[in-house]
Amino acid sequence: MAAHGRHPILSSMPLQVLFYLNSWYFAAFFIAEILMFVYKGILLPYPQANLILDIVLLLLYVGLETLRLFYGWKGNLCERSLMLIVSVGILVPCTVLSVYYLLLQTFILRLEFILNVILLCFYALELVLAVITIASFSRVSVY
Repeated sequence: MAAHGRHPILSSMPLQVLFYLNSWYFAAFFIAEILMFVYKGILLPYPQANLILDIVLLLLYVGLETLRLFYGWKGNLCERSLMLIVSVGILVPCTVLSVYYLLLQTFILRLEFILNVILLCFYALELVLAVITIASFSRVSVY
């Protein structure tokens, strides 16, 4: 029960753990992507325009992922459905960008493929747990 006995704590511990692990994983993913872009830019015949586009999209990806994790983290801990719904909404462009880095770049390294598949698994688990948590929050009437 909550401190004042009004309602039980509804925050999802598994979802919070996934948000925490995903924040660290994405930081490692970002660093690995930057290093792979340096590698591709130096050793592969990567067109300059495509390389710049991929780096700009990666910076956009970092911003979106940070927002998504922030809203998901706070929405879960504060038991706010709207913040979790925003997090799930931001998950859509994050998934599109992950698929872009998985399949649509000029050069795709095997390591990039593996890192993006793991990231998509995080996204799938977080989506399922977020929907369950949103449903749980929505069932409780707040007075």
